[in-house]
Amino acid sequence: MLELLQYEFIRNAILAAFLASVACGIVGVYVVVNRIVFLSDGISHAAFGGLGLGCFLGLNPIYPAIAFSIAVAVGVGASSKKLGAREDTVIGVMWALGMAVGIVFIKLTPGYVPDLFSYLFGNILTVPRSDLLVMLVLDIILVLIVALFFKELLAISFDREFAQTLRLPVNLIHSILLTLVAITVVMLIRVVGVILVMALLTIPAAVSEIFTKRLFHVMLGAVAFSLLFTLLGLWLSYLTNLPSGATIVLLASAVFFLTLLYGRKVRRLGS
Repeated sequence: MLELLQYEFIRNAILAAFLASVACGIVGVYVVVNRIVFLSDGISHAAFGGLGLGCFLGLNPIYPAIAFSIAVAVGVGASSKKLGAREDTVIGVMWALGMAVGIVFIKLTPGYVPDLFSYLFGNILTVPRSDLLVMLVLDIILVLIVALFFKELLAISFDREFAQTLRLPVNLIHSILLTLVAITVVMLIRVVGVILVMALLTIPAAVSEIFTKRLFHVMLGAVAFSLLFTLLGLWLSYLTNLPSGATIVLLASAVFFLTLLYGRKVRRLGS
């Protein structure tokens, strides 16, 4: 394994795994606790519209995907709160709309169209240095926002009605949470792709939650598990010549079910 470090694309993949794991571990906990897994999946599919727009404009697809994802996240929150629409319905519409917009823009792109297969199913081995810099900046923004609003995010995650009695701006904090999810989704697209984002965003947090219940400790555990899944999945994909994104998710899913059995066994022994 160590001899692989001589290749730049392997070093880039390891850095991408670390940066994505930080975002995944922190935000994934909020996704699991707030039970907004479907929302994260909807944002990831809607982000495909930004990827298609980037190809049409001749830009790095990641930049429009960031803007598109944040716009979708904010739009979902605003539609459900101000227009009275059901949030799951709005998510479903945004999901379909984003995918449709992406397909149309790809069709309209003149000349050579970049292969977006890696964006659908992920290929951590193709992450360039420019995207690593974007991921680092997004990580810094994400950590700063969580640090500034940690107590507020904690309040709405466990007792939204109590947060309202404290006169906290619940709707604004919810929009901030959706924005954090959007940022993380874009980062994970480069690692596991649009289709598999939901798995890596939720499984590390769910596994960590089995071992500890304190939110900060769950975050640390989720970051560690996410890094373990991505690095070990990357190594297994190298050994088996299988797609990296799918291998990472298969490994994470296997560990999730094993830890569920472990947790069930512990509860039985304790009863």
